[in-house]
Amino acid sequence: MGARQLSAILHAPTWVGRLVRVTNSPPRPDAGGAARSMGRHRGGRIEDAMNRVVARVLWRRGWRTTVLPYAGYGGQGWIRVLARAALVPAAPPGPARGGAADPVDLPPDAVPRIRGWRHLVTAQVEGVAVEVRAGSSSHRTVSDHGGYLDVTLPVDLAPGWHQVELTYAGGRVSAPVYVVAPDVTAGIVSDIDDTVMITSAPRPLLAVWNTFVVHEGTRRPVPGMADLYGDLLRDHPGAPVIYLSTGAWNAAPALVRFLRRFDYPAGPLLLTDWGPTRTGWFRDGFDHKRAALRRLTTEFPHIRWILVGDDGQRDPEIYAELALEQPDRVRAIAIRQLSGAEQVIVHGSPAKPTAGHVALRLAAAAGVPVIAARNGARLAEGLREADIDLT
Repeated sequence: MGARQLSAILHAPTWVGRLVRVTNSPPRPDAGGAARSMGRHRGGRIEDAMNRVVARVLWRRGWRTTVLPYAGYGGQGWIRVLARAALVPAAPPGPARGGAADPVDLPPDAVPRIRGWRHLVTAQVEGVAVEVRAGSSSHRTVSDHGGYLDVTLPVDLAPGWHQVELTYAGGRVSAPVYVVAPDVTAGIVSDIDDTVMITSAPRPLLAVWNTFVVHEGTRRPVPGMADLYGDLLRDHPGAPVIYLSTGAWNAAPALVRFLRRFDYPAGPLLLTDWGPTRTGWFRDGFDHKRAALRRLTTEFPHIRWILVGDDGQRDPEIYAELALEQPDRVRAIAIRQLSGAEQVIVHGSPAKPTAGHVALRLAAAAGVPVIAARNGARLAEGLREADIDLT
């Protein structure tokens, strides 16, 4: 690791997770970590080595282990809890919060100054023991290789939002969980980039610019999309809204701030990890989307989903695949069409017919309404014309 890269990590932003409390002991070397690394792809072994070096350096600089809670969801008799264990800068105790600030609840004047690269700096911690308590149920789990906690608990909670308590050595945080009522029959799955937020990525240089240089406060919403989701929820009270993206979990606090700032409905994020896997240098984000969609259809067999995405990437193809496999589980597909200029930015040339467009035509022929338009207002018009209920 070069000096510049290490310096960037050491001067990473404090928002990455100044949560309630931090532990008082250094990360324990994982006795089995080296053995597990030997079976991983070379990229994973390199990442493991870098993480160990970074963790030792950050610990000497006063960083400590905390748990970063993410929004989860659930249904009748169960909940899914999401979080991540990571090293964060230890802050002096404050009068009310015990020395930590929620990374989601930054002061409004701080948001415009945050550059995109700061969202990608996270020192995850493997092997952190966490007790998850919801209602009268509790479950002990341990953070995985990437520091993640993804736990499904059998527990009966009333429909609506709840706070689940996560306790670890020296600290305690709360994770929000949305429980879907058993009589809810509609839900929304929404992409993020170029669907709710204008990013125009990922041509390599522009993607780097948007991710690492652009200030968070300059990001803009796609016109009319928040109103579209609000109308759908007014017509379907209690419907879950799931934000499904190939983006990295590191950016979750910034995405939540963005959604709040522009009045998008609250809902769990299902993101991914950009690091190496056991078999390759990078994860396939589109496989992540496919797997997440199929899991949702299994977890909520009574819900028909409105799938919302854009035609800048592979949303049309992925959504159409699900519609063709399970047409009774997809209420409609709504695709935000990028402008010609946006298509040039994303692909380097104006859009041409793709496998996704062909798949959408097949889905429409199978009886699943497919609507494509430039913004939320036009998509709402198309959904109404297709007899998809909107207020």
